[in-house]
Amino acid sequence: MPDPLGDFGYTWPFYAAAACGYLLGSIPFGLILIRLAGLGDIRRTGSGNIGATNVLRTGNRALAILTLILDGGKGAAAVLLFGRMGPDMAMLAGGGAVIGHLIPIWLKFKGGKGVATALGVLLAIAWPVGILACATWLVVAALTRYSSLAALIALTAAPVYAWWLAYHPPEVWPFTSPAIVTPQHGALALFLTVLIILSHHGNIRRLITGQEPKIDGRAGGSE
Repeated sequence: MPDPLGDFGYTWPFYAAAACGYLLGSIPFGLILIRLAGLGDIRRTGSGNIGATNVLRTGNRALAILTLILDGGKGAAAVLLFGRMGPDMAMLAGGGAVIGHLIPIWLKFKGGKGVATALGVLLAIAWPVGILACATWLVVAALTRYSSLAALIALTAAPVYAWWLAYHPPEVWPFTSPAIVTPQHGALALFLTVLIILSHHGNIRRLITGQEPKIDGRAGGSE
């Protein structure tokens, strides 16, 4: 990773990767899809969030699934587009995409929780970590019905998964070359974890007080 205060002639492509990732991540797919379906403003429904779980609260399962895919896809797309220019570019673009979802310029910097986008980034940049994080989310969500709790546990576990796999890789990675997970991926996962925890501060308070709504909308999700 270059010194951010170094020669701009060298560092500008890295700033460009982060900026492009941010703009891609800023696309509010949940809001757009709900409006196209004639269902109004998703920010006035349920938790007011623009993510897939709140879209599900409108009763439209298909739009919720599509929102989940597109929100995860924009994180993955940012990584894959800039990954051709090197791993540092991929990580900057992926991090930028998650920040874009959290504070999108198009919505006066009031966005979603970033979970699907973060998982998309992890799947694209270090797929074993992404798969383990997604599996963790599914298990916790199935057991508790809390989207927010599942997100917090899955993203907190992600850096642990990354560092473990980086230092204890399997003998043979299926379908890929060795070193598919590196310590740098652990650092990126930790950065994403911090962002997700910060975006869930309200959910954390409601979980503690028993007022957090479950995925089905009953009191006591995030995206």
